[in-house]
Amino acid sequence: MPGTFKTEAVVLRSIRFSEADCVLHLYTLERGRVGAIAKGVRKTKSRFGARLEPFSHVELMLHEGRGELYTVRGADLLRSHERGRIDGYRMAVGHIGLEAMLRLFVEQDANAPAFNALTRFLDLLDDVEAALPAQPALDPLVLSFQLKLLWLSGYLPHLAGCAACGKEKPLVGFSAQAGGGVCTECGSGSLAVSADGFEAVRGFLERPLAEAAAPAMTARGLRECLSMIEFSYEYHGGFRLRTLAQRA
Repeated sequence: MPGTFKTEAVVLRSIRFSEADCVLHLYTLERGRVGAIAKGVRKTKSRFGARLEPFSHVELMLHEGRGELYTVRGADLLRSHERGRIDGYRMAVGHIGLEAMLRLFVEQDANAPAFNALTRFLDLLDDVEAALPAQPALDPLVLSFQLKLLWLSGYLPHLAGCAACGKEKPLVGFSAQAGGGVCTECGSGSLAVSADGFEAVRGFLERPLAEAAAPAMTARGLRECLSMIEFSYEYHGGFRLRTLAQRA
């Protein structure tokens, strides 16, 4: 039934709706992905306009009416993550992570592990050190985060053996259709992946986000890891991330 409730949320995207209002894409702890309208948020004297920028971790009072959008009735800032909005490299890395959340989690279903992964990602992003023209798409933190989101979405890649035939053979390719790595006999039409690429994926899945930047990972392994992530998006979700389209 319609009513008002309180929930933690992360602002994934903010879109101008009128002269003073914004439509927000939120990922909430209580209800998963939701849309909300923040009325008057763009006015100079708005009570909570600065608290509702992308990257912000907030506690919201949301009112559920008869339409599809909730209405923001109150907002308390928990973590601003301002560094992700003012540093070019962090902003690029962060927007890849936020878009991945937007595209993978589209339903109003609570998923506490996904919410916790998102807030942890933003906490760690505050301390990421790099400068453009370094490639944000290959940053270990955002690669690890995307793999964990695929895992939480039910698309964990099978790497213990060939995902097609089930035999424990050396893996030479990745097939999103088969669900993971494939051997030479089953690899026709698959994405070619080296041992470095599989090692990178295994490492990201086995380690927490805070330990994503393992020194043993090679540039080739990171590139191939990204390719496997993109193949998974295209096959399982039918989409490509806009934030990855311009990478070098």
